[in-house]
Amino acid sequence: MSTALQVKEIVKNVLQIDYAIDGDTALLGAVPEFDSMAVVTVLTSLEEQFGIIINDDEVDVAIFETVDSLVDFVEGKV
Repeated sequence: MSTALQVKEIVKNVLQIDYAIDGDTALLGAVPEFDSMAVVTVLTSLEEQFGIIINDDEVDVAIFETVDSLVDFVEGKV
């Protein structure tokens, strides 16, 4: 499974949404379910799924602009 598909599944599971999302889907500020707790849960899930460590100083609002920006961040860490 590609990184993009895995990230999409994590986002959908954390937010408990059942509609399709794509790379252009806006996240932070656009999806009501995507609050601060969801951000923490997504980051933790990404760390577990991909075996990466995300430091606090790496987390930026731009990472959560769209699904693609989140995928790009993960691919840069892997």
